[in-house]
Amino acid sequence: MTQWVYNFGGGSAEGNTSMKNLLGGKGANLAEMASLGLPVPPGFTLTTDVCTYYYDNGEQYPDDMNDQIEKGLSHIEELTGKKFGDPANPLLVSVRSGARASMPGMMDTVLNLGLNDETVEGLAKLSGDRRFALDSYRRFITMYSDVVMGVHHHTYEDILERHKDDQGYMLDTEMTADDWDVVIKDFKSATKRALGRDFPQDPMEQLQGAVDAVFGSWMNERAIVYRRLNDIPAAWGTAVNVQAMVFGNMGDTSATGVAFTRDPSTGDNRYYGEFLINAQGEDVVAGIRTPQTLTKVAREEMGDDAPSMEEALPEVYTQLAETFVTLEAHYRDMQDIEFTVEEGKLWMLQTRTGKRTARAALKIAVDMAEAGQISQEEALLRVDPMSLDQLLHPTLNPDAPRDLVAMGLPASPGAAIGEVVFTSDEAETLSKAGHKVILVRVETSPEDIHGMHAAEAIVTARGGMTSHAAVVARGMGTPCVSGAGDIRIDYDAQQFSVAGRTIKKGEIVTVDGATGQVFFGAVEMQQPELSGDFAKVMKWADAARRLGIRTNAETPLDVQTAKDFGAEGIGLCRTEHMFFEADRLGYFREMILAEDKEGREAALSKILPVQREDFAAIFRIMGDLPCTIRLLDPPLHEFLPHTEADIETVAQSIGVPAKELMARATDLAESNPMLGHRGCRLGISYPEIYEMQARAIFEAQKAVAEETGVTPVAEIMVPLVSSAKELEILKGKIDAIAKDVGALDYIVGTMIELPRAALRAGDIAEHAEFFSFGTNDLTQTTFGLSRDDAGRFLPDYVSQGIMEKDPFMTLDQDGVGDLIQIATERGRKTKESLKLGICGEHGGDPASVEFCHRVGLNYVSCSPYRVPIARLAAAQAAIKETK
Repeated sequence: MTQWVYNFGGGSAEGNTSMKNLLGGKGANLAEMASLGLPVPPGFTLTTDVCTYYYDNGEQYPDDMNDQIEKGLSHIEELTGKKFGDPANPLLVSVRSGARASMPGMMDTVLNLGLNDETVEGLAKLSGDRRFALDSYRRFITMYSDVVMGVHHHTYEDILERHKDDQGYMLDTEMTADDWDVVIKDFKSATKRALGRDFPQDPMEQLQGAVDAVFGSWMNERAIVYRRLNDIPAAWGTAVNVQAMVFGNMGDTSATGVAFTRDPSTGDNRYYGEFLINAQGEDVVAGIRTPQTLTKVAREEMGDDAPSMEEALPEVYTQLAETFVTLEAHYRDMQDIEFTVEEGKLWMLQTRTGKRTARAALKIAVDMAEAGQISQEEALLRVDPMSLDQLLHPTLNPDAPRDLVAMGLPASPGAAIGEVVFTSDEAETLSKAGHKVILVRVETSPEDIHGMHAAEAIVTARGGMTSHAAVVARGMGTPCVSGAGDIRIDYDAQQFSVAGRTIKKGEIVTVDGATGQVFFGAVEMQQPELSGDFAKVMKWADAARRLGIRTNAETPLDVQTAKDFGAEGIGLCRTEHMFFEADRLGYFREMILAEDKEGREAALSKILPVQREDFAAIFRIMGDLPCTIRLLDPPLHEFLPHTEADIETVAQSIGVPAKELMARATDLAESNPMLGHRGCRLGISYPEIYEMQARAIFEAQKAVAEETGVTPVAEIMVPLVSSAKELEILKGKIDAIAKDVGALDYIVGTMIELPRAALRAGDIAEHAEFFSFGTNDLTQTTFGLSRDDAGRFLPDYVSQGIMEKDPFMTLDQDGVGDLIQIATERGRKTKESLKLGICGEHGGDPASVEFCHRVGLNYVSCSPYRVPIARLAAAQAAIKETK
């Protein structure tokens, strides 16, 4: 017979923490605390298997479940000396949900279950306090009607407020027993009006209703959304915890509270929490009464007059503090605790690992490791790599006032303040004049690179988390909010409007890329601190990891930022970004418009000196660290203007007829440029482009070596190869330039971004010293998806379980991952020394980094501000492998 119910209490339990998957986090920890001999009200847990059975069998329960529930109630009755439903000596219980992962979307707690018109009188006699008994009953009616029966709690709050107004009361605690009698009658009448039936009086019916509500809440909209956002499988299910009630609302020696064994905001090793005298649990979070501090020190710091728990209930506080020590030592982590004091006796209602800020997570992990409570490896596993985003960028002061204007997607973290502009040219001009600007566009394109570099932050009305704006902004470490769909941009009027509000060019806004919010005016900021605990964790991570960590960067600022963050080289330098700079875009357009090779070479010769200096600047910063430089990748039409007005302006600036420029733009336009004349195909058609770039690289390398005495390591990447012959031809041309210049230290490799390249990796490896997996395009070509357009429908695929996650955010390990593994195996079979890495956006995603570690790549490359994330994720992958 399957065991559906597990008992706890009285100094023992049928479960423990290791059974978290079966008992849920709350049930497992209640069992563990009971086994530790802590004062835990007795109870039982209905397992997560019941939830799974319930949904697998048409919302029906196992046949033997009710018998086990009755035995569970008998267990509680035996330990408390009370009986469920007994009018003279009633047992009351609480009912709580409890999944294995914390689930804020789940059913709210129901307290005081078992009360009815008869048992409330028994409770009044037993306690000697009729007011307390009726107060408990009215709370139960409110909670049960709301969370189980679906009558909104405002219905009951309004009745209570009207009664308090009539009596001239300010607080619930002023209500008398007679007052509660009247309110309870009104509450029951309200329930009957809303539902057409009486409030249930049978305790077993009440309990069954609460259990139904817990399991039903597993599939409510809030829970579904939360699971999707936090990658929690629906198959996990939730448990139900039924526990004997203890009462914090029995007078001035009773209380309820929540506490953390350390400060969850800062990580400081001191108690943090709140409590209320003569209250039940929901009062602390409801805001009806102002909670009091736990400690005297906290009260004094806050300038609060109300006594702390340490002062008001000193003996209980001492016991509570001892329990904090016991629980933190046992769980070896900061704990989030709920407790109740019933007439001077402490009861523990819950403990769980406490949620914390990234700053607190680092401090707690380091402090506990240095105190010998946990190992350095455990400390590294305690920190969520993605949470480091909070530390790497300026952030908004959480206490600062703010005026929300618009919401979009949190595409690139960090916060910035600046004046609104609507064109990239204006962003660049104003930035050079010393202004801080926020670039607001419907969407961005490669032609906006100069403005995006100049802007403090970027806001787009269209696009997803992997749109051009999002990808480029993350690479630059620039805050970005994309897909702010409610924004209506009027370029002619130089303004945008949202919800009837208009923001004009030049007005100040604040962008929070971590939350996707845009605020009017300047919101106070906080600058990141990357020393202390952060530096220690990074040092420990570097000692633990095997994967190398490089960066995707091409500007000196980005390269220096990445190096400061610990990058061990450049995994992707996108040279096309250099061509978009103002001092060489005109020359490049001349090259595109040239009628023959001589004309193209003449235009390219003008670009060579500035391209050479671009590479020299990078080499100077990186020293002897490897720099992978990708030769020109995007199709040529992206470098030409698109609108008639832009074409006219550009035509005048480069001295060609507008018609000629228009004709060339039309001639180069492609139906599907992602799959068109780009990458190595440009090098095959116009080898002079790649030859110029190779010459610039080698000449920069020699110049920096002579200047600094350190030889830069150049890794030249040929993009979009699909056959060995393409790479053989282009490598031959690069080698010829190297011989002509007298190159010092270089290798040639390719970006694997097409399925055919992955499948023919054995052949391609004959001509390559390295492969870099371009997982952005490899995902696009494997799925047949455009990352700029797929954001419109991918959420439907994720929500319906067709895809677990957006494959542009987290690597698709089954499909795209298989191609990477095939290419790895076939490439290294041909050339054992083949160096392998990835340089797509996935290089900064922890799950993708773990995959790269597992398949044996040499390094991952990511945007500068994700380098610390990748360092920690790589360390965690190595540590998990040994466990």
